[in-house]
Amino acid sequence: MTNAAYRRSQLETLVEAQGGCRATPPLLLAAAPYFDLAGEEFGRRLLLTTDALGNEYCLRPDFTLPIAEDYIAEGTREPAAFSYLGPIFRQRENGPAEFDQAGIELLAQPDGDIALDQVLTFARAVLSLYGVTPNVRLGGVGLFEALLQQADMPDAWRSRIRHRFGHTAAMDRLLTRLEKSPEQPRSEQPSRDELIEDVTARMVSAGLSLSEGRTPAEIADRYLEQQALDAAHIPPATLKLLRDYLAIKGDALSALRQIEELGEKHKLFLGAPIRTIRRHLDGLGEARVSFDASFSPRLDYYTGIVFEMRGQGDTVLASGGQYDRLLERLGAKAPIAASGCALWVDRLEAEWPK
Repeated sequence: MTNAAYRRSQLETLVEAQGGCRATPPLLLAAAPYFDLAGEEFGRRLLLTTDALGNEYCLRPDFTLPIAEDYIAEGTREPAAFSYLGPIFRQRENGPAEFDQAGIELLAQPDGDIALDQVLTFARAVLSLYGVTPNVRLGGVGLFEALLQQADMPDAWRSRIRHRFGHTAAMDRLLTRLEKSPEQPRSEQPSRDELIEDVTARMVSAGLSLSEGRTPAEIADRYLEQQALDAAHIPPATLKLLRDYLAIKGDALSALRQIEELGEKHKLFLGAPIRTIRRHLDGLGEARVSFDASFSPRLDYYTGIVFEMRGQGDTVLASGGQYDRLLERLGAKAPIAASGCALWVDRLEAEWPK
């Protein structure tokens, strides 16, 4: 048996050892959930096809969404563990490509912290199989949301700032715009009905359809929403707090101490999410662990702790975390705790010492 075949056999053993169900979703999946949940950036990497009725499908780009959808379809709320090892399909810069991914998904577990520990342990065990002592980057989605909830700002801005968390450039553009926007005096606005009537008259006058594209009501609602945002002023001290927080990164313990000091300065209660992150540090062993306050996957269904594990060439070999909002977004009628990770087998093979 070659070294590569031996490692593959050991990887199969690690995947099977996670217990639960070995997941094998279909290779051809409905594309709509990926566009709805992962956005245009991920959507551009899908390999798409259309059936005779015009329904759009994609070759399986990951395992997480189909596993979650199947779990919801079963109608159970029982704890479930899924593991997988198989091909996914995503566009790369040089064209379509097929890759093997391994991973686990733990759903509805009674203790979310224990579930995340299992995910981290599994990821580290796989990397160890390939001789990798990783650089681990942690992020705290729950920590940022706790800060955002307590910060002094109009409620209208909280979801918009949260939506840009993990998008460094987009967040910077938004904060820069808010820093340059002076507080606006409130002016009298037309009512929604008056605005709809005015938009309707203008569209009819211009010969535009009232049913194709955005309707007068949608245009009026968007205008009123933007006017409300423009009038909702965020204090300069809050914008500085956000800048200072998002700039914190480095050794995990040092970074968390800086966040504690920032919280104390602004009288914020951040102790619970910080303690949770510290507890998980103990389970990462000899890995080099950093904390980046601005780090989050570009998916807003992630909730608590998120992570990446990188190899010697700074390539992401494993990523995952807690994503308690995903199953609700897919149609579950109540929140379902979830943790998981995915590992790139081709990248791990490249890390193996030659």
